[in-house]
Amino acid sequence: MWFLPATLPLLPLFLLLGQAPPSRPQSLGTMKLRLVGPSSKPEEGRLEVLHQGQWGTVCDDDFALQEATVACRQLGFEGALTWAHSAKYGSGEGPIWLDNVHCVGTESSLDQCGSNGWGVSDCTHSEDVGVVCHPQRQRGYISERVSNALGPQDRRLEEVRLKPILASAKRQSPVTEGAVEVKYEGHWRQVCDQGWTRNNSRVVCGMLGFPSEAPVDSHYYRKVWDSKMKDPNSRLKSLTKKNSFWIHRVNCLGTEPHMANCQVQVAPAQGKLRPACPGGMHAVVSCVAGPRFRPPKAKPGRKESRAEEMKVRLRSGAQVGEGRVEVLMNRQWGTICDHGWNLISASVVCRQLGFGSAREALFGARLGQALGPIHLSEVRCRGYERSLSDCPSLEGSQNGCQHDNDAAVRCNVPNMGFQDQVRLAGGRSPEEGVVEVQVEVNGVQRWGAVCSDHWGLTEAMVACRQLGLGFASHAIKDTWYWQGTPGAREVVMSGVRCSGTELALQQCQRHGPVHCSHGTGRFSAGVSCTDSAPDLVMNAQLVQETAYLEDRPLSLLYCAHEENCLSQSADRMDWPYGHRRLLRFSSQIHNLGRADFRPKMGRHSWIWHQCHRHYHSIEVFTHYDLLTLNGSKVAEGHKASFCLEDTNCPTGMQRRYACANFGEQGVTVGCWDTYRHDIDCQWVDITDVGPGDYIFQVVVNPKFEVAESDFSNNMMRCRCKYDGQRVWLHNCHTGDSYRANTELSQEQEQRLRNNLI
Repeated sequence: MWFLPATLPLLPLFLLLGQAPPSRPQSLGTMKLRLVGPSSKPEEGRLEVLHQGQWGTVCDDDFALQEATVACRQLGFEGALTWAHSAKYGSGEGPIWLDNVHCVGTESSLDQCGSNGWGVSDCTHSEDVGVVCHPQRQRGYISERVSNALGPQDRRLEEVRLKPILASAKRQSPVTEGAVEVKYEGHWRQVCDQGWTRNNSRVVCGMLGFPSEAPVDSHYYRKVWDSKMKDPNSRLKSLTKKNSFWIHRVNCLGTEPHMANCQVQVAPAQGKLRPACPGGMHAVVSCVAGPRFRPPKAKPGRKESRAEEMKVRLRSGAQVGEGRVEVLMNRQWGTICDHGWNLISASVVCRQLGFGSAREALFGARLGQALGPIHLSEVRCRGYERSLSDCPSLEGSQNGCQHDNDAAVRCNVPNMGFQDQVRLAGGRSPEEGVVEVQVEVNGVQRWGAVCSDHWGLTEAMVACRQLGLGFASHAIKDTWYWQGTPGAREVVMSGVRCSGTELALQQCQRHGPVHCSHGTGRFSAGVSCTDSAPDLVMNAQLVQETAYLEDRPLSLLYCAHEENCLSQSADRMDWPYGHRRLLRFSSQIHNLGRADFRPKMGRHSWIWHQCHRHYHSIEVFTHYDLLTLNGSKVAEGHKASFCLEDTNCPTGMQRRYACANFGEQGVTVGCWDTYRHDIDCQWVDITDVGPGDYIFQVVVNPKFEVAESDFSNNMMRCRCKYDGQRVWLHNCHTGDSYRANTELSQEQEQRLRNNLI
């Protein structure tokens, strides 16, 4: 049961921490607002103002739509729909900071409006005003963060950790069970267990990156505690007598993304006159790690994995636990519109994926756009749901959402300690250098280099992710120009082969005994990391709509033949007599990432093609193949080489890349490169193919020559029916559009692309 003396009601953390009385007005633009109350909608609630480190309310006297509009715009919404008087969203606590607020309606902040002054009011909390904002966020408002709701830095409850008590818990990584410790005013405190609930544990576990909590053997921990209290020499016994050792009370609903959103009382009502935790002990929490963070022996069996097959996934995130949110509906993956998107709904997604609660809910396609359907909008989770499908929502098509409204999330992730087992040395910046790893050699932990045999972009991606530096822009095999750390230049890891989903290089396959054909020194593996990357996606619908057959005379195919755009049987024909049957189509390749797609080679390495009279910056940009239904190749895969440029860009965006006049090549973020069906080599030569049902496949950037944020959408496939005279393409989709498993390893992707089925 929850109770407190009547002399001090339980207050939110910010009211209990902030004690400074109002004195002078804040400077313009520094005021912080929030909406609180029983509603789960982020755009409505009781209006509260942070002043002098303390949250307080606004009186409804003279408050009208123009004042509500200013408040809503300051909160990041487009405007106000209405306002509510007489404490419709519940009576607040603490001071009533503002009364008789008068705004013109054009102000950017509520503190630019007229009022009686800070704390000057004749109102009671029964007159607290509420507002209902338009759910659409302002352009440029990018995210809702946990930190948006926190108070000033010096009065903030910010970090939580578990201090393991049992020997078995101390050996675990990550630590999932222990006493709860909270960092307050720069010092770690323990939380009194009196009144502690499973809801509190759920919030703590979510902050630490765990999706759920587990029961604790409280009787055993009580015995351990009592034995320490009986020890006259116990340091813990003397510390517990100080109120500065304790957080007195915590009361959470279980849906909060952070303990700071719970009701927290740091000290008892009568301060030093009363002990903070009489007869109690520290609160102990046990958390359940998600599947990716469990020890190998604790991972669920195959049947359980299939039963828990995910219907939600994250795409294009630079770190583990972040990305654009996509859901599987009607057997097709699609995005979520950011209308109504908030931390509570984002936390349901994070927990469903095996992470903790959300630390940030992002709007406006901050982690890239998708091309497929927008399935959901106005998602309204309450926080207890097991999956996103349990939350009320609207269809994405109902309110005019576009992909520039794609919602994304950043989740809390357990600290596995992997970031401390890798480092970069010798680079010009902290984001590049020789990769050095810490591994066990003859029972001793040692730092050393990684052999560059088999070192590629997939391995470099894992290294950058482990370092917390995002994506790999380059995987470097020859690092003679970078000096590694003295004493760590010996190769301690070789034969590294990663699938791309690992959390650390130490989880990748590698040699037992180290064997490096190049030896040590200049051929140690290196990386260059970046926090943003391009993401190329083929427009599958356009391919399906533009495909047709052409019998093209050999007399018009000399240039195409020179560039190896025809099947080998063309070499044996009697040129220029005869023709080749071509499956032609248009392709439109979008860059949906957060960085421009640029060729790996510099201009000095580009190749001039006399026939087409332009430079090719990438020799193998796409593969075109026709496969049987079981994956065998029937038409030779055309390895297309292209000149990269911005064919079109969205309205208001300038084209930056053009092939003409030896111009810079690439594809700008948000733009697309179109190859029309009537240009040379935009085909598959099917002259030698008989009638039947086939799979038509296009793979962009097939050799991973240029880093991307998401390689799973680089492959496009269509069902193809050919009767000898006509051709039909149907069911065209990118490689990950209909796949139920959320993470296909890059090794599996490569096998598909090479037709190893």
